Amino acid sequence: MSKSIQAIRGMHDILPERIPLWQRVEDGARQILSAYGYSEIRTPLVEVTELFKRSIGEVTDIVEKEMYSFEDRNGDSLSLRPEGTASCVRAAIEHGLLMQPQRLWYRGPMFRYERPQRGRYRQFHQIGVEVLGLAGPDIDLEIILMTARLWRVLGIGKVRLELNSLGDPEERLAYRQHLIDYLSAHADSLDDDSRRRLHSNPLRVLDTKHPESQAIVAGAPLLTEHLGETSRAHLDAICRGLEAAGIDYQINPRLVRGLDYYNRTVFEWITEELGAQGTICAGGRYDGLVEQLGGRATPAVGFALGVERLVELLELAGHASAPPLDAYLIAMGEQAQREAPLLAERLRDALPALRLQLHCGGGSFKSQFKRADKSGARHALVLGETELERGVVGVKALREEAAQQELEFEALVDYLGAPRG
Repeated sequence: MSKSIQAIRGMHDILPERIPLWQRVEDGARQILSAYGYSEIRTPLVEVTELFKRSIGEVTDIVEKEMYSFEDRNGDSLSLRPEGTASCVRAAIEHGLLMQPQRLWYRGPMFRYERPQRGRYRQFHQIGVEVLGLAGPDIDLEIILMTARLWRVLGIGKVRLELNSLGDPEERLAYRQHLIDYLSAHADSLDDDSRRRLHSNPLRVLDTKHPESQAIVAGAPLLTEHLGETSRAHLDAICRGLEAAGIDYQINPRLVRGLDYYNRTVFEWITEELGAQGTICAGGRYDGLVEQLGGRATPAVGFALGVERLVELLELAGHASAPPLDAYLIAMGEQAQREAPLLAERLRDALPALRLQLHCGGGSFKSQFKRADKSGARHALVLGETELERGVVGVKALREEAAQQELEFEALVDYLGAPRG
């Protein structure tokens, strides 16, 4: 017997019993995004590697260590997308979407080669939003309020909002030098990654997970102390809007994003329910990225949320996965077996939301009933030669004590369509 093939490490099958929770997240997001007037966009899984080097930044963990990159048969360097923003912006530039503001959203798998652990996988799924062409704090506020509404719709609690401003490029450049000076004085106490980033990408040191480096970072100068009036007013307007909407938040002056393109607003929604991988949604403003990728200067803001982490939160909260079948249709005898598929289709026509499974594969009456019970269906529907002669269908409740009954088609439709607690 040949050796069986297994999925690649960090890339998981999503089995049928978990799919309903995925659909709950996806359908909830689609409903809300549509209600806010956002349009879906779908981009390729594979892009030229240069797109991500120019957008994310060459001196980042994603580009240096985590991208799945390869040469195609023409010798071009291609990469599986590690995030969705760059692809979305590339598409907007390529197809001339920037003549007017765009509110876009996308969903799908992303790929990063990193050590698999809880909440962090090599293939992971995101739902993302990108708003192109709007510069004011009002749109930053809208997308944060939109995520808060999604948590309510999904029934996700125990999350907190952290907020910060990275300022404008000029402000960040001035702050960068203050930070380098401070970190350089403590370089011997920093971990290897932080020392490597000290001159190339010092803001990323603020996000270090190394305990000794974190102690050094705690005393570093704050970017919020170097913000100009315009950046500060932008942040203040968002904060006032959140307070007016009753959304709690925390200003976290150490909050930075792992991608180079962010400026001004950055935010994260965080839970304590998932251990170290507690960020379920993150985003912010990236006003320079469109121009950086060859388009005209265009303000932009967006976010991405992790579907796997939201699904796990739903599971931890006790949300049910697969909804039970309403009915399982059993047929005994040749004529009944010919009529059963037609009966099933008539029922589906009359009750489009009915979850009905037709028994296939034959077998004795007893074995079919066992299959009906194992399916989790609420009712077994029985169609035999006797029922055919009388023009009825037998109905047996499988999950509650109730007398078996025989119903004509219209009565059966009424019975199966009646609301149940």
